[in-house]
Amino acid sequence: MTVVRSTLPEPARRVAGDALQSTLVDLLGLSLIGKQAHWNIVGPRFRSIHLQLDEIVSVARSYADTVAERSAALGVPPDGRPETIAAAYTLPSPKEGWVRDNEVVQLVVDTLDAAIGRLRERIDATAEPDPVTQDLLIGITSELEKQRWMFDAENWPRAE
Repeated sequence: MTVVRSTLPEPARRVAGDALQSTLVDLLGLSLIGKQAHWNIVGPRFRSIHLQLDEIVSVARSYADTVAERSAALGVPPDGRPETIAAAYTLPSPKEGWVRDNEVVQLVVDTLDAAIGRLRERIDATAEPDPVTQDLLIGITSELEKQRWMFDAENWPRAE
């Protein structure tokens, strides 16, 4: 068995590895939620939101791959197994069955809010031990904030 050795000291590697693993879980879960909503959305804005969900799935999957590869490069084996994602995923998820277009939009906004909040905590945690991982997390946060803005604009004006 070959062990990938990290360029980071062990304590820094642990912090970065934990941040990357939990980000991987969030991103893989986000891609699954996006597809679940994509398949089950109904309503007058079906087509536009259906297509917009594919964009977020693509972003989440692409960043998940980048995060997993960063983890591997640090000598921390990434764990994207279904049972790991199911056990560790805590972001909001859609209800079973058909979901109205406005509910899908709100779900995505809420899920991205939670994911972004968690990413910002990881950005703070990785600042000192691994600025390279921090930079990756900042880039992911920027893209997820853009996606959140695009979805949030879908439900304007809000019924207050």
